[in-house]
Amino acid sequence: MSSFADLALRDFLAATAAKSPAPGGGAVAAVIGAHAAALARMVVSYSLGKKNLAQHQPALEHAALFLDNARALFLELADRDAAAYARVNELQRRPEGDPARADLPAALAEAVDIPMITLGACADLLSRLHGLASITNRHLRSDLAIAAVLAEAAARASKWNVAINASFLTDRAASHAVLAQADAILARASAAEVERACAVE
Repeated sequence: MSSFADLALRDFLAATAAKSPAPGGGAVAAVIGAHAAALARMVVSYSLGKKNLAQHQPALEHAALFLDNARALFLELADRDAAAYARVNELQRRPEGDPARADLPAALAEAVDIPMITLGACADLLSRLHGLASITNRHLRSDLAIAAVLAEAAARASKWNVAINASFLTDRAASHAVLAQADAILARASAAEVERACAVE
């Protein structure tokens, strides 16, 4: 499978809409995270080099690097999520007694881990966006707020993928622990503070 990063938008949407297990919600969530990081990077791009923000240039340069890396990470996670779920789907369709089904627990674990990583990346992104609200070009505050809204949506979507994949784990204690971890991460993945900081006065 080629990387989603290499697809035209219409092709990614067509692949998502097709009757196939991947890309599904996990890949879409990660791509939305990439959009959030990219939009925030635009805000930083318009803030770098501005005289009235001169004292914030080192922080903005660090933010630019963080957001570039975040965008790349989300795109990688989209690919990994689609591959992981396709593997789970393929193994689950095999008949009972097929030796290949021995790989199913590991495949399910990976299908849980990847959206959990995406969820954590969304929370980290939102934390960084809150710090940018006071040091970036105020003319782009709506873009920064939208980036935060998208990041929260990607986080909530990722939690759904963690939950559905964890439901297939045979170890119920492990499943409950995974859900508790996801809830804890999601609790800090809110766009509300960024939106308040970006509110039009």
